[in-house]
Amino acid sequence: MVIAVVLICAVLVVLAHGRGHDAPSILADPVRTPGVLNPEVTQANIGSTICRHGWTATIRPPTSYTNALKRKQMRQYGEAGSLSDYQEDHLISLELGGNPTDPRNLWPEPYPRASDVDKTENELNSEVCSGQLTLAEAQQREDDLKHTQG
Repeated sequence: MVIAVVLICAVLVVLAHGRGHDAPSILADPVRTPGVLNPEVTQANIGSTICRHGWTATIRPPTSYTNALKRKQMRQYGEAGSLSDYQEDHLISLELGGNPTDPRNLWPEPYPRASDVDKTENELNSEVCSGQLTLAEAQQREDDLKHTQG
């Protein structure tokens, strides 16, 4: 009897907390989250937009907006658990000229994968700003990464 109660409690804890912090990555759905570009960012103006230190802070949507959207999209993606287990991530990151608020450019990416991908986004931004990649090339790499590897 005690084993049955412990087993039931363990199942309830798992269900209540979803995947937790060791969750496998989920793929961005190309239909729900195809990615949308910010029309204000072009190859010609990267020096005054994505390559200017602090620029993304000027366009980042408020947490109240992203948390409400995250809650809705977690249901659409069939994800459970705490909001804090996920980052409402931009498919095309702000660092690479993604639209800051269009829901088609945002999706619930679980941690720790979301943190790992943030590093890749910063590396791609650096490559664009140094001239190693065009903006379009970096955006395509990011799209491929999130649609095929999570």
